[in-house]
Formats: sequence, C-alpha cells, structure tokens
Amino acid sequence: QVQLVESGGGLVQPGGSLRLSCAASGSIVSINDMGWYRQAPGEERELVAQIFSVGYTNYADSVKGRFTISRDNAKNTVYLQMNSLKPEDTAVYYCSANLRTMSWGPNQRYWGQGTQVTVSS
Repeated sequence: QVQLVESGGGLVQPGGSLRLSCAASGSIVSINDMGWYRQAPGEERELVAQIFSVGYTNYADSVKGRFTISRDNAKNTVYLQMNSLKPEDTAVYYCSANLRTMSWGPNQRYWGQGTQVTVSS
C-alpha cells in the first residue's frame, strides 16, 4: 500500500536544469531515508543522492556541486534539483524510500517507477 510517484523528468540541453520530485504515499509510519538512483542502458544502477531523516545527505562524486537533494518531511516528498546537466547524466532516475509501514516493523525499501532524463543537444 506504499506508492512512490516521480515527476519532473524530460529532455534538456547540456547546461540546463531539471527538478525531480517524488511523493511517497500510503500507510507510512516513518521514513528513514529517501534517495535517487539512476540507471543508463547497459549500466548498473547507481546511487545519485540520498537524504536521511536528520538531514544528512550523501552524493555521488559525479554530481557533487551540481545536484541538490532536499526533503519535505510533512509531505513525504523528496526533490532532486539538477543543475549544469551533462550528457552523461542521461538515465532513468528512480526514487527510493526506506520506510516503515508498521510502528514496530522493519524498514523496507520501496521504489518508484522511474522517470527518464535525457540531456542532449
């Protein structure tokens, strides 16, 4: 009964910007962390950025200084502001959340459907 809905992907020219959003809904008790992963064709899925409940953030080296992850705890929503986009950023971007659906249950990871980001001239 948990759903992650992503939006904001699309086609952008090199040097441009996009803002991705992901809203988690359903029987959510708490969220430990949320993050963004990406996967290019023929490549392994990689972590782009993640943010924890206390606000700690973690970024892949390739996006540091260009991407910013943020979270609206009241809305169970995570954002990824992507600036100075490069062709190598082209991938399907997936939202992920590590969360509880029961007060005394374990954290479990959920995934969004993915949104395509294409950086091309």
